[in-house]
Amino acid sequence: MTRKYYKWFSPSLYRHMELLAFGHGGASVLFFPTRTARFYDYENWKIVHVLQDKIEKGQLQLFCVDSVDIESFYAQVPPADKIARHLQYERYILQEVLPLIMFRPNFTGLISAGCSLGGYHAVNIAFKYPEFFNKVVSMSARFDLTLSANTFPDLFNGYVDENIYYNMPSMYMPNLTDTSVLDKIRKQSICLAVGREDPFYDNNKHLSAVLSDKKIDHSLFVWDEEAHRPYHWRKMVQLYL
Repeated sequence: MTRKYYKWFSPSLYRHMELLAFGHGGASVLFFPTRTARFYDYENWKIVHVLQDKIEKGQLQLFCVDSVDIESFYAQVPPADKIARHLQYERYILQEVLPLIMFRPNFTGLISAGCSLGGYHAVNIAFKYPEFFNKVVSMSARFDLTLSANTFPDLFNGYVDENIYYNMPSMYMPNLTDTSVLDKIRKQSICLAVGREDPFYDNNKHLSAVLSDKKIDHSLFVWDEEAHRPYHWRKMVQLYL
């Protein structure tokens, strides 16, 4: 299995960023890490390994990116600074990572995917910039980071501004009326997977209902128990990626 390591100084984030790429052909997967996790964790958790057959057959390419969650959503800074750092990360993905993926000679299409907070990243960027993505796969995600659920707190401590609103899919999707954007989202293959006892189960049901109301085809797969661990994600990626 082809494995490549990339590292460069990001002008968007003003720091070095790293990622791992696996594969040589097929659909490209922009794979966001879980909460405060790193670009190598999906490999360490054997999630890449269970996809080895598809990767070696040229059906999938994985691009496991790093995050700056500890500098944004989980930083001990004011909420406005948290979302500002996230928007810098979004710029890094759009202006630095996507060109690396999409300007490859064998590029055939782009999937946005992630587990837990990575699922939030995957859905948010795919819905905000649907022209780039033909598929999105979210596993065990929360789509409104202002919601508290069990041990997961409101990451903005009750504060909401315009930047936060426009980066929480559960907030902006119910009010989205721009038909040009909605039509692009409707062309995507959308998969949401969550455990019935997951803290974010209700939030997934809410987003699913919003998508249905907007006539956006999608699938909501509900797993038994919590299903919020690498053990479950290893099974999910084989089914949904």
